[in-house]
Amino acid sequence: MKHLNSIQKGIEFIEDNLDKPIPLTTISAHANISHWHFQRIFKALTNETLKSYVRSRRIANSMDSLFDQRLSILDVAIASGFESHEAYTRAFKKLFGYSPSEYRQRAAQPLIIKKARFDHEYLANLNQNLTLEPRLYVSEEKHLIGVKVEVIGIESDKTNIAEKLPKLWQDFIPRLSEINHKIEGTCYGIINVEENDDGEQRLFYTACTEVSKVVQIPKDMTYSTLPPQQYAEFKHHGLTNTEHFNHTISYIYSSWLLRSNMKHTYGPDVETYGPEFKYDSNDSVVYYAVPVEAAS
Repeated sequence: MKHLNSIQKGIEFIEDNLDKPIPLTTISAHANISHWHFQRIFKALTNETLKSYVRSRRIANSMDSLFDQRLSILDVAIASGFESHEAYTRAFKKLFGYSPSEYRQRAAQPLIIKKARFDHEYLANLNQNLTLEPRLYVSEEKHLIGVKVEVIGIESDKTNIAEKLPKLWQDFIPRLSEINHKIEGTCYGIINVEENDDGEQRLFYTACTEVSKVVQIPKDMTYSTLPPQQYAEFKHHGLTNTEHFNHTISYIYSSWLLRSNMKHTYGPDVETYGPEFKYDSNDSVVYYAVPVEAAS
């Protein structure tokens, strides 16, 4: 925990200086740790280098400014601590796959996940609750029956997941006996974005179980399939109805994906609640998988 406190001091210094060049040695100095030890501890805790964290946080901090058409790319670059338009563009493109000007043109589409700011609780979750590298696997097709609700995700200040999902599962689990030909022992949470005819994107969560065949769908339940797909699956230790689980998802999207040379396919994410899951226990294990493919 002493290491977490020291790393947090360095991160606070980074956040206070995102609008100017930051020599890495000054970060470790503010944390009162030797530069070599700071970088080594940071990498061990977060699975990324200090240099890449600073770069991606500076770019994430600049992204809202790119929406302001009154500012040139050079204005945004200089205000974000980059020495030139070219240096900023190279760093931005390396992180996201396209340039700041292309991002401006695609700004209405939620295609980029901003780099999350690490805080003390976030670092503690990485250290205690999460496997930092995923298991990559290809799933077979799954046939699922369950109950579906619309939710507001954790990226929004208006998120309602903490209110909606516990009740959804409490209502669904007693009804498992109504589902014929279910495969016992495992349930799934499916997180999917759907687009309506007006182009509006809405987020849905389905509490469900896999079935070997579909004969009848119980009242007020839905049937869906997951096609064969490659997934990156992370193991989360502990409760799911806490901020720790939100930190796990933030890590997957804003740290691992940004440096993985893979991209999200925009298919459904999958939570797996198997034999290791223990409701209301810190010893519980849940698996969170995102559909991925090689970045072009």
